Amino acid sequence: MIVSKKMTMLKHSEACERNKDPILKILQHALSNSHSVLEIGSGTGQHAVHFAKNLPHLIWQPSDLVENLASIKERVELECTNNLKPPVELDVCKIPWKVSDIDGVFAANTFHIMSWDMVENFFSGLGEILKGGGVLCVYGPFKYEGKYTSESNEKFDGYLKKRDPLSGIRDFEQVNKLAIEQELRLLEDHKMPANNQCIVWERL
Repeated sequence: MIVSKKMTMLKHSEACERNKDPILKILQHALSNSHSVLEIGSGTGQHAVHFAKNLPHLIWQPSDLVENLASIKERVELECTNNLKPPVELDVCKIPWKVSDIDGVFAANTFHIMSWDMVENFFSGLGEILKGGGVLCVYGPFKYEGKYTSESNEKFDGYLKKRDPLSGIRDFEQVNKLAIEQELRLLEDHKMPANNQCIVWERL
């Protein structure tokens, strides 16, 4: 009962609860040969605990900005999953990142709330720490050839830009160009529920 009471006080995302199992199905294949995965922008920590529990062959390293770490740390401690590490502070713009021995990187719902400069820094930082043969998995909404995949995504993009003009749904082609510059090749692009994508790249 004590654990349940504490859990109700933690930050919670209904979207994470809805999308964690569809994403897990992709990660089970994409990260099958990985050993140590860095999650960038762990948010509430719900993805971290779910994926670590269901991908026991991985060491899962959550990370986020300092203001989000306390809630993630509490959730990690309550879950007590041996392969889930305590969260570390990571600002994508502060390169080099203070992590090592990483052969997988995962990020969900991050690119559209970042500025484009931050997305560029994401790939620059990743290029310094991801091993050859390592995998990058990114979940979230994208545009293709400048076109939205749904009317709801177009409305969502308008909401994002009204709130923060530097944010917004990113063009896949521009993001893929950044990936190519860091010697990443596109492996898979999965259409996901709620008009999202899960895109997988591999480091050459």
